[in-house]
Amino acid sequence: MNSIATLLAITCMLLLGSSRLLVSIRMVAFQGILLGLLPLFVTDHIGVAAVLLMLTNIGLKSILLPWLLTKALFESGTRREIEPFIGFGASILAGVLLLAVSGYIVNRLQTTAQISSPFTLIAGFFMFFSGLFLLITRRKALTQTLGFLVLENGVFTTGLSLGSEFSVFVELGILLDVFVGIFLMGIMLFHIDREFDHIDADRFNELSDLAVDVGDSEEASE
Repeated sequence: MNSIATLLAITCMLLLGSSRLLVSIRMVAFQGILLGLLPLFVTDHIGVAAVLLMLTNIGLKSILLPWLLTKALFESGTRREIEPFIGFGASILAGVLLLAVSGYIVNRLQTTAQISSPFTLIAGFFMFFSGLFLLITRRKALTQTLGFLVLENGVFTTGLSLGSEFSVFVELGILLDVFVGIFLMGIMLFHIDREFDHIDADRFNELSDLAVDVGDSEEASE
């Protein structure tokens, strides 16, 4: 499990420092494979629930959702995340800080509760914070979608790390919500690109009619 946790943390660092959207999608797909293997190490006995959760994770997060996002990427014609709110070098430094914060949180939790895999829990918190960071600091709607998926991966990893007993129906329900959310985001990306020839979320103020109202008020005053 420690090796999987290390790889998950590395993928988050690559996501924070990469401007290539296709590379980011592949990193998230690789996270899906790692998360699919994670339930097999949580329990001592590999049952049907763990195998079902593994197959669902790999099928959705490593194959179906990356395929939908890659299709949306090629249809939009965008290849890079350009001029994020926080640069890629600063994002990596922020990732190091978020990793340290995750370690501090898990260290405090260990004083009050028994944690079976602290490294995996640190990776879960780090993925959660990294996904939230991508949502806030990136301009492209596609990158924000990836941030949402990474955030959910962190929630999934944290839930598995806090105990060996888990409900497969709860986890499958979460996966279904994620699938619906990413599917709807893919549709939105397609329509946004078709109407505005870009997928920059910070330029959505073009939808505002504030400028029209101001102009009308000036004409009325004259």
